Amino acid sequence: MLKNRTVAVVIPVFNEEEQIRHVIETIPDFVDRIVVVNDCSTDSTERIVREYLKKSDTARRKIIKEKREIKPSRYNQADIILQKINEKEDSLFISSEIVNEDQENGKIILINNKKNGGVGAAIARGYKWCRDHNIDCTAVMAGDGQMDPAELESICMPVIDEGIDYVKGNRLIHRSAWLVIPKIRYFGNSILSILTKIASGYWHVSDTQTGYTAISLKALKAIRLHKIYRGYGMPNDLLVKLNIAFCTVKEVEIKPVYRVGEKSKMKIFRVMPKISWLLIKSFFKRLWIKYLFRDFHPLFLFYNFSFLLTLINIPFIIRIIQNLIESKSIPNATLFAFVFLFISSFQSLFFAMWMDIQDNEKFYK
Repeated sequence: MLKNRTVAVVIPVFNEEEQIRHVIETIPDFVDRIVVVNDCSTDSTERIVREYLKKSDTARRKIIKEKREIKPSRYNQADIILQKINEKEDSLFISSEIVNEDQENGKIILINNKKNGGVGAAIARGYKWCRDHNIDCTAVMAGDGQMDPAELESICMPVIDEGIDYVKGNRLIHRSAWLVIPKIRYFGNSILSILTKIASGYWHVSDTQTGYTAISLKALKAIRLHKIYRGYGMPNDLLVKLNIAFCTVKEVEIKPVYRVGEKSKMKIFRVMPKISWLLIKSFFKRLWIKYLFRDFHPLFLFYNFSFLLTLINIPFIIRIIQNLIESKSIPNATLFAFVFLFISSFQSLFFAMWMDIQDNEKFYK
């Protein structure tokens, strides 16, 4: 526990037989539950975790808050509906089984996914267990040993002490980042961070691909966990969902850790196009859900007006390009229309982004 608040660590694993022992053994003592989600590993990962499971079951450490039964009244119809929604959504997660016979006791919880769903699906399943058991602060650490356990407390404390909804590590602001992080990953991370700023509305975040995070119980209950993106775009997708839910975010400087025996399963050039397309769709989703249906804001009009003017300007752009290729003079009317539409579109986009930054300033701590 940290300041009488329960803490859990979700560890998604897939074929991590060489690293998982070190990860489990170095988890700090203040962690109450270690939730290992085995994403259909084909090596000895499950067997190794089961060995620790037997040892942890002897600890008898029941600290999980009991669920309070919701008794119907004139004031809590919304709570009852939400509970039914959560129960209905249970079937929408990756099919899995909890190995522990007694989930209320023992430090390690082992969940086996029955099919490989991806790192995002594994984390979502771990999040679900922590939400259902009312864990106050849920952190995520990779199973490949790339995250320093000594930094876990600094990741969790803003959630515990300051009431922040979501805390993420940031390796890019560490002085050694350029020297330690492989250059291709540094470049890819930077590009995706820029796109995530625009898509999520958290304009000050960077290092969006880090998985070293902590999330509050309130935030876990505010989003639909089963809809979290199942692949490597999970951190980006989660930020969008948190912004739509009006959650606060904070970044904590962490060390970049590489070359410690990890075997990355992410192919950067294969992943980047998928995540980029995910972020484009997520941007429009955030725009419509947050700024039209939930809390109307003029930036919704400015963004869409900019996109509309750009579409109208496309025929004029094509006509100008054709005239340049054929060495013909560009009609004044065409040139005037292009310049007018371009300037108007740019101004509208500029105002929309400025309003977006201002409106989301309060959510970045």
